[in-house]
Amino acid sequence: MEAWKQHARQLKAETFALYLAYRDPRTPWYARIFAAIVAGYAFSPIDLIPDFIPVLGYLDDLILVPFGIWLALKMIPPEVMAESRARAQEALANGKPVSRTAAVAIVAIWLLLAALGIVLTVRIFR
Repeated sequence: MEAWKQHARQLKAETFALYLAYRDPRTPWYARIFAAIVAGYAFSPIDLIPDFIPVLGYLDDLILVPFGIWLALKMIPPEVMAESRARAQEALANGKPVSRTAAVAIVAIWLLLAALGIVLTVRIFR
């Protein structure tokens, strides 16, 4: 169990380093966009697939987020990531980052899906 906790802490630190690397001007534009999406989603307090949904709820946390981080890390120059990791270790010692912008985006997606569902339901039962 301790190994899982250590892996989760390392993943959180790597995600924050990814966020810092996305803000670095030496990072290519395509890596910046992808890293911003991955870091924003990872730090969002709301999941696209809620955790209470059996199996699928944890699928994004266990597979999608680590895969997104891995892919983003491949796009970012190694020297930028090294500096970002060092800055992330310092910053994480002071608190936990949260992305409110990503939370708003995810809530908007859910609201749009709910509206679409309502519109389709009304059309079906007319």
